[in-house]
Amino acid sequence: MSEESNGGFFGQLKNQIITGVGVAITAAGATFMDAIKVQLGLADPEPEPTEQVVQQPAEQPNITINIPEQKPVETKTVIVKEAAKPAPPKKTKEEKETEARKDAGFDW
Repeated sequence: MSEESNGGFFGQLKNQIITGVGVAITAAGATFMDAIKVQLGLADPEPEPTEQVVQQPAEQPNITINIPEQKPVETKTVIVKEAAKPAPPKKTKEEKETEARKDAGFDW
C-alpha cells in the first residue's frame, strides 16, 4: 500500500531527483551570493590571527614513585618418581612342589 500512496517506484525516483536538484540550486545560490558580496566589498573581513600567550603554571612539585626491584619468577623442577612395584609374593613349599609336578607332566 505504501508504494501506491507514494506513486510507486517512479514516483519515489521523481521525488529524489527533485530533492537533488533543489540542493544543487541552493548550493549554487549560496556560492553566487558570496561572490557578489566579495565584488561589492560587503564580505566579512577575514579574522586576523591573534597571538595567544600561554602562561606556565607555578612550578609543580616533583613526584617520585618508588617501584621495588622485580625479580624473575623462580622455576622449580619437580621430579615425580614412580613407586616401586611390590615384589611378587614368595611361593610356599607346596606351590613349588606343585609347579615341579606340572613341569614333569604330572596331570591330576
